[in-house]
Amino acid sequence: MKGRIFIREGPENFKLEESTIWSFPDRGKWATHSGKYRGNWSPYIPRNLILRYTKEDDWVLDQFLGSGTTLIEAKLLGRNAIGIDVNPDAIKLSDYNLKFSIQTNSKIFTRQGNARDLSFIKNSSIDMICTHPPYADIIEYSDSIPEDMSHLQYEEFLLAMKDVAVEANRVLKKNAICAYMIGDVREKGYVRPLGMDSMNVFLESGFKLKEIIIKEQHNCRSTEYWQKKKKNFLMLAHEYIFVLEKQ
Repeated sequence: MKGRIFIREGPENFKLEESTIWSFPDRGKWATHSGKYRGNWSPYIPRNLILRYTKEDDWVLDQFLGSGTTLIEAKLLGRNAIGIDVNPDAIKLSDYNLKFSIQTNSKIFTRQGNARDLSFIKNSSIDMICTHPPYADIIEYSDSIPEDMSHLQYEEFLLAMKDVAVEANRVLKKNAICAYMIGDVREKGYVRPLGMDSMNVFLESGFKLKEIIIKEQHNCRSTEYWQKKKKNFLMLAHEYIFVLEKQ
């Protein structure tokens, strides 16, 4: 079929993770996945989360769509999915990455929008949230989009995450899972615990903490830069995946 891409549908010898320490040195390049979009997560992560916490035909939401990694996995695994991003360039890239043929009947939608305002999604209609927000202003994903949370400094970012958590709670079904990955940040040599601070925002919004997963970081672009610098601190080499349940 013209315009369609035929792809390898999954990783070889895949098995679900069984502990709270995850490490994927081989980032994963099946389907249309690649590491070219800066800051995107390994497809092994949404694959594990979607398989563990959803079933076929469930609805998965990613409100920080990026290059479409989560929606690609949802399509491969026979889940329906909605992807949202404030950046129209991310929507275009995701739409391109999702243009492959596979024998599932997944309904896949992308939409330019704001993770803090999901008013077009009905209350208690989503089976799982699987997402990877920016880490405050560590990587800026657009030049001048006002709603882009990657421009927000630490305190502003946490305030915005309160709105994200409230909307996530509203759209999820009872006892459904919200899973997201985030890392800590360093300012002037000192760690700011963005992971735990953001987790507390979700707990204060009514979620209950089911799992804290530590994900080892590989192939970070800043690693080579810092290895050449004289420094009096340890390099951050982990991220958190928080698995939260709506009550």
